[in-house]
Amino acid sequence: MIFRTATRQDLPAVIALLTDEEGVTDPATVQVDEAYARAFAAVDADARNELLVLDEGDGTVLGCLQLTYVPGLGRHGEERALIEAVRVRADRRGGGLGRDLLTRAVGRARERGCTLVQLTSNKRRTEAHRFYASLGFARSHDGFKLSL
Repeated sequence: MIFRTATRQDLPAVIALLTDEEGVTDPATVQVDEAYARAFAAVDADARNELLVLDEGDGTVLGCLQLTYVPGLGRHGEERALIEAVRVRADRRGGGLGRDLLTRAVGRARERGCTLVQLTSNKRRTEAHRFYASLGFARSHDGFKLSL
């Protein structure tokens, strides 16, 4: 497995993972529209954001996540990392890929000097919650969202 920064060529596979959580969508069938292309370009150009993938070694994307580094005054000015959009291809779950992906992302945040890693997860994803707890993540806050 190769853990690496996503490239523009990975975008169809990442979109497939994010839009079909329970199945396996062939990335060749995914349309990368202007909104996706623009969002990828913004993440790719931002030094505080990384779109990371787990590659089987032949270019096949099996998992992804976005890692964002957040500066702030809380915690005495320490930087934190926010993990979002965590996905592992449905037919490859249960084999340790998610654990590998998250462990590597946490390591990357630690190397950067972050003192906290946080993530949110949909309340309905109870299996994901057990998984995050097994990695040492603790439920400490309730999250709130406001659609605009």
